[in-house]
Amino acid sequence: MAKKASLNDQVKIRGIRKRWLLNSVSVVLLILALALGSFAAALWSYYYTSTSNDLANKAGSKASSFRTYTRTQYWAAAQQTVNNYEEKSQLELQFLDTTGAVVYSGNDLTTGTTPGTEDIRGALDNQITTPWMGRDPTTGERILAASSPVVYQGSTVGVIRYVTSLSGIDRQFIFSMVVIAVIGLGIFAMVYFSNLYFVRSIVEPLASITETARLIADGSYGVQIEKKFDDEIGELTDTINDMSMKIKQSEKTQSEFISSVSHELRTPLTAITGWAETMQSGELRDPEDVRKGMDIIVSEARRLTNMVEELLEFSRIEDGRFTLSVEPLDLKAELEDAVYTYKEFFRKEGIELTYQDCEEEMLPISGDPERLRQVFCNLLDNAAKHGGSGKRIDVSIKQEILDAVIQIRDYGPGIPVEELPFIKNKFYKGSSKARGSGIGLAVCEEIITRHEGRLAIGNAEGGGCVVTIQLPIET
Repeated sequence: MAKKASLNDQVKIRGIRKRWLLNSVSVVLLILALALGSFAAALWSYYYTSTSNDLANKAGSKASSFRTYTRTQYWAAAQQTVNNYEEKSQLELQFLDTTGAVVYSGNDLTTGTTPGTEDIRGALDNQITTPWMGRDPTTGERILAASSPVVYQGSTVGVIRYVTSLSGIDRQFIFSMVVIAVIGLGIFAMVYFSNLYFVRSIVEPLASITETARLIADGSYGVQIEKKFDDEIGELTDTINDMSMKIKQSEKTQSEFISSVSHELRTPLTAITGWAETMQSGELRDPEDVRKGMDIIVSEARRLTNMVEELLEFSRIEDGRFTLSVEPLDLKAELEDAVYTYKEFFRKEGIELTYQDCEEEMLPISGDPERLRQVFCNLLDNAAKHGGSGKRIDVSIKQEILDAVIQIRDYGPGIPVEELPFIKNKFYKGSSKARGSGIGLAVCEEIITRHEGRLAIGNAEGGGCVVTIQLPIET
């Protein structure tokens, strides 16, 4: 199955590479095609059109110089011009009669022939200078010709024609096109390979990320991807790595939670079962021992009940079934009730609980009294459990502008600095060896947040831990 999944990933990666290259390469090919087409048209105009225009102008100019000649004078001048013509090696000059036959020519091979090309017909039929490009009817060579009529008193007495071979121009045109095609191919190759390299720099990290994501999905939590780029791929790599570590931490925390809760549940159950079996066996005959055993059973049962209630409360939060019964209340009175409840209990444990009142007669807020009392009791219980070694817990309440501020401070060892950012996370117990499920502070955080307040936990100056609650006062 793993091999099949890997093959599917390779196919997908090839698909990404294929789509990327097709999209980018097709655009480059289109641009190159348009550029080559435009260059070919410009080159054609430069070599062929300009030559054709020059030849037509030359023929027209020569014909104009003969327009005052009679027919007899025309042919005499034509013969003399051919005899004195010095450009025979580059440009052929022909004098044709009104039938289209070559009478005089700088090239003796064409004398007496009748080419019958479009330029000659245009000059004779329309009395206009006409250029033409094509193959010579006699030799099959590619030529460019321009014919211009010699008109005397409205009648055509003959045609002057210039002819040049296109072999040299064709070679130059083909050479230029080959050069530009090679340049275009070079540009295309550079674009293609640069795109191929760029796509590979995207696809290969994605393949690594995909494989790592699969490992995480298969349970290899904490596995990390090597970060190679400081770009969007690098950000994705950091995100996956962070997710992997958080899942690993969550998995570890959850495992520790299950182990811790199992131990926490087993301890009171063991005590309850042990004392109940001892009492049931009739071994306890002293009433004082029986009373002591019953006290332990009641105490452990109450602790077990509180733990189950805490778990159920957290379950309600996770399922979205957690609700508040909000009503107007005096926050100061609710806190004093909790302090009074714990004061005697702490005294028996050897812990002094001090309470600093505020000047205000009452601090009215809108809240759920049961939930807030749950927070106060949980925090006081935590202060005794984790900081009871300091033998003192201070509780204070005061008003700061529009907030009521409650502080609960112990004088114990405090919280290790590296654990502070995680102390309110669900299931987190850190290095503390005290009993607990690790979800009490998460429940308190949820309750205070639902009251639009803030819960902060930190270390106090001089030692110990301080918990600060801020709740908005009704105005």
